Amino acid sequence: MRAGSVMSSAIQLAVQSAFRAASQASQQWSQVHQTGTLFRTALLRVRSPRTGYSHRVQIGPLKLSSNLFLSPLAGYTNLPFRLVVRELGGVGLCTTDLVNARSLLETRAKAFKLIETRPADSPLAVQLFGSVPEEMRDAALLLESRGIAAVDINMGCPVRKVCQVGGGSAMMTELSKTTALVRGMVSAVKIPVTAKMRLGWDDQNITAPDLARALEDVGVAAIFVHGRTREQGFGGMVNLAGIRAVVQAVKRIPVIGNGDVITPQAAKKMFDETGCAGVSIGRGAFYNPWIFQDTLRYLKAKTNARRSELSSTSFRSVSELERQSPVLDGEAAELIRDDSPPEPSFTERVRVMCRHLDLMIEVFGEELGCRMFRKVAPMYSRRFGPAAEFNKRVVLISSRADFHDALEHYWRWRKPFLDEHGELLPRFQPAPLVASFMREDHPDQGGQIRVPKGPVEVW
Repeated sequence: MRAGSVMSSAIQLAVQSAFRAASQASQQWSQVHQTGTLFRTALLRVRSPRTGYSHRVQIGPLKLSSNLFLSPLAGYTNLPFRLVVRELGGVGLCTTDLVNARSLLETRAKAFKLIETRPADSPLAVQLFGSVPEEMRDAALLLESRGIAAVDINMGCPVRKVCQVGGGSAMMTELSKTTALVRGMVSAVKIPVTAKMRLGWDDQNITAPDLARALEDVGVAAIFVHGRTREQGFGGMVNLAGIRAVVQAVKRIPVIGNGDVITPQAAKKMFDETGCAGVSIGRGAFYNPWIFQDTLRYLKAKTNARRSELSSTSFRSVSELERQSPVLDGEAAELIRDDSPPEPSFTERVRVMCRHLDLMIEVFGEELGCRMFRKVAPMYSRRFGPAAEFNKRVVLISSRADFHDALEHYWRWRKPFLDEHGELLPRFQPAPLVASFMREDHPDQGGQIRVPKGPVEVW
């Protein structure tokens, strides 16, 4: 009996010990599971722009997959370039060159060439300029009948020939007249009507907040605001506080910031400091058509990093974060370590440039397409490093063969500037692009993107 009692006691002790161990293990697993769940919940939770960056936006009934926009730029945002940008990815809505409303109604061939599109170029907005209410209304109706997704009203062009007829920036100086014109357009069509404006005529006439509020009241679906005045043109620093004032002036509609966004970091700063719902990119896209996809990836990585900080875990570094959770992918972790997304390689730049030329020839014909491309190719070469020889030859091309001859010659000419791996030697690498509102020195010194010359010189 004693032996049996001892055995029974031993068994009971063993069972109790096993239960305690199981209980401790269960508690530990519960803590691990809870930590992992909280971490993943923190990463997946939708937050405001201060803690994360939503990439979707809605303009009236139009739901967009990205809140990054291609700004209109006269002579450049034609069908071939829009297709290039869309093929690279990341853009939510593209807008045409500015189009004279009267020219559309008069069925002028040049105006209809500006709005030429195809299924792959969707969704598409057409930007109209004009000052006659009936013409603007009828032009909007015409565009709606052709399947255009949205109509944008140009209230920002600073060029004299546009302002002299009451269009562009001049519309910001007559609030009551402008709101009456816009009301007529909004009431006539079902597609969204948006407005692109500057902060005002000059520093003494900052009218954008009042105008944005008035336009919201008459039914405008979104406001695009360039953070400079008409007087500034494209010089000086973009005023982020001015954009923020427009964001705060409206109640319901999205405000899209614009001006000198030439890097993903600049887009992030504009989001952070203005609270805008989206960012529109113009000149930055011509030197870097990859900027849209790069910006989406960059903001996604920053969102994941911020959300991880808000989780209940106590990760001290990116490496510890990667060890304890697979949620943050390698691409995001790499972007957190290195704040600058890598620039496209020279080979990739050449590939996209050649694709752009092919589309120019397809849309405009070989001779005209090549002549138009003379002012486009130097935009690509701005990030090639030394490119004087290429630029000298490419501005003379009249055929696809001429272009490829110039490119082949440039490949040979470029070799002395490369290392043994075919990369540019450090002293020949182009300086990083820095937005005016991110520079510590004078905003007009080096690193800025020059205004491309076109039909509208400074727009």
